[in-house]
Amino acid sequence: MKPRRPYLLRALYEWIVDSGEIPNVLIDAEIDGVVVPEEHVRDGQIVLNISPQAVRNLNLGDDFVMCEGRFSGRSMELILPIISIRAIYCRDSGQGLAFDDEDMHAEDAEEVALQSAEVLSEDAGKGPDNNGPRPTLRLV
Repeated sequence: MKPRRPYLLRALYEWIVDSGEIPNVLIDAEIDGVVVPEEHVRDGQIVLNISPQAVRNLNLGDDFVMCEGRFSGRSMELILPIISIRAIYCRDSGQGLAFDDEDMHAEDAEEVALQSAEVLSEDAGKGPDNNGPRPTLRLV
């Protein structure tokens, strides 16, 4: 299954902008592939205003968010891997969504799924005490 983070990000961005608010994103600047102005990073994080008035050529893709922004008078292309986006929220009201780590890279998710499948296959057919048959539900 595809990660849900890009879909939630796009939906919340649209909701915030349609509400007349300013969308901010919290970025984990220590993730590989993040391109932001290092002088504005604090404690490994940076908050960016991604409103239509603040950035140009915003692309909310499935793998990356890319746009052009201005920092201290100079233009810069920003590259934000989706996994680096920790939250999107309204600057004034604070309403929004913080992402947890359940939306990980597809490769990581596949590895976890394979590990889970191995554990389940070892316990297949066993009940809670791993001795008797597994209980089942019966429709009446």
